[in-house]
Amino acid sequence: MKTIDICEELKNNSYPGRGIILGKSANGKFAAAAYFIMGRSSNSRNRIFVEDGDGIRTQAFDPSKLEDPSLIIYAPVRVLGTKTIVTNGDQTDTIYELMDRQMTFEQSLRTREFEPDAPNYTPRISGIIHREGNGFNYALSILKSADGNPDSCRRYTFSYHNPVAGQGHFIHTYMQDGDPLPSFEGEPKQIAIPDDYEAFADALWQSLNEENKVSLFVRYIDLETGELFSKIINKNV
Repeated sequence: MKTIDICEELKNNSYPGRGIILGKSANGKFAAAAYFIMGRSSNSRNRIFVEDGDGIRTQAFDPSKLEDPSLIIYAPVRVLGTKTIVTNGDQTDTIYELMDRQMTFEQSLRTREFEPDAPNYTPRISGIIHREGNGFNYALSILKSADGNPDSCRRYTFSYHNPVAGQGHFIHTYMQDGDPLPSFEGEPKQIAIPDDYEAFADALWQSLNEENKVSLFVRYIDLETGELFSKIINKNV
């Protein structure tokens, strides 16, 4: 698979929606994760990321302007032991709770499907990093409607074992802007993962569409010590 330039990819797409990146730093020392949200409506744009224990949650920037919180207020990142869960909705909690009861990532997601936001039927995208010793593996999932047909849910999981240093994979909710919004298609895109989490966060943020970007979270996990290095960038400050 060809490695694409993630910055160019984002610059050339005004509305990929919400996106997850998982991978391994070029020096092989870190598991990497990134999650961003974008918005077209005032309700979607009225959000920030805030720390919540070892994870993060979304929060209304101006609570007085919050409309329907059902699909926009959730915990995108939660940590369960040596597992880091990253998603674009409240399926974070589903994965956390069911994996805590010894179900697998895939089994947990079989209890969920795409979002009920007709006519877009936004895909639920999810990722997990599982540290094992000084190594790790990761997986990405997408639950999407059958080409806009809400009567059928298509479930795809992509697993990456013994990740290659300097490589990561990127999945997002929408192919591009539109009405209705067209769901992501194909395999997650292969990208390069640098060593510096702060520089990576800054590069991603600068590449997201200025009008539509809302918040970004980047985390690197030291594979030897488990130490977390995180950065949050919010448009609303």
